Amino acid sequence: MAMKRRGRGGAKGKAWSGGAHGRSGDANGRRRRANGRRRRANGESRSVKGKGRRAGAGARRQLKTRVLSAKGRKLSSTRWLLRQLNDPYVKAAREAGWRSRAAFKLAEIDDRHRLLRPGMCVIDLGAAPGGWSVVLAERVHAAKGPPQRRGRVVALDLAEMEPVPGVAFLQMDFLADEAPQCLRALLEGRAVDGVVSDMAAPATGHRQTDHLRIMALAEAALAFARQVLRPGGFFLAKVLQGGTEAGLLAQMKGAFESVRHVKPEASRKDSAELYVLATGFRGGPDAGPTPGGPKGTAAR
Repeated sequence: MAMKRRGRGGAKGKAWSGGAHGRSGDANGRRRRANGRRRRANGESRSVKGKGRRAGAGARRQLKTRVLSAKGRKLSSTRWLLRQLNDPYVKAAREAGWRSRAAFKLAEIDDRHRLLRPGMCVIDLGAAPGGWSVVLAERVHAAKGPPQRRGRVVALDLAEMEPVPGVAFLQMDFLADEAPQCLRALLEGRAVDGVVSDMAAPATGHRQTDHLRIMALAEAALAFARQVLRPGGFFLAKVLQGGTEAGLLAQMKGAFESVRHVKPEASRKDSAELYVLATGFRGGPDAGPTPGGPKGTAAR
């Protein structure tokens, strides 16, 4: 028999069917709600696929942490600290033994686009503190397997960097005239399969200035990559949304078979940060258009 259920104020509710079926449905609903509360309390997630695509257990939903005292700090510093304390990727990086949350960005990009394989040789520009170098070394097997089959990772940065197993480090400016020659000497004739760059100039707080500075770094990284990459290699670099990247994209499209923008989940939603990924290098430093000049002929 259909009955009417009353709300808290005595108002009539929707009709419901009594009997075992109705009681069973209510019990199932209560169990689902209880399980949901338990998962949220334990910081669990319904599904986690891969260390790169999601940050694993550490990147799941957590209770928000508050800054107990902001005395003596600037408002910007307090906001940064609050963001760090509540960033699931920061905690997940510590739990995974990675040097920075940026490692998850590269891991996720590789999970999606299958860039890295065991035995590859990859250059990491602006590598310090080494977050990307750790991921590169792990995925190209730079520190495991027979020596003749190991991958190779070379990291370059002006700042010091703690050693990473399987990674050769050059503390120098990659823009220096001697940088490509030093790199080739270190590689002993080995072909370079990829060049990656997560470089960013120190922020000034002026959006247009910061955009121009990071785009200048990306263009410099591209010029370096075109000097050292083997035909078929790939290039990955950080950029910022802003509208002045048309020149960089024109260069990349002339020098590579495929160019696309990628934004990993580990990149903060409120950030203008993007990555440009170019694959299928056509070969040679003169492949494609040069800045301000006519389109050249791709080397074969």
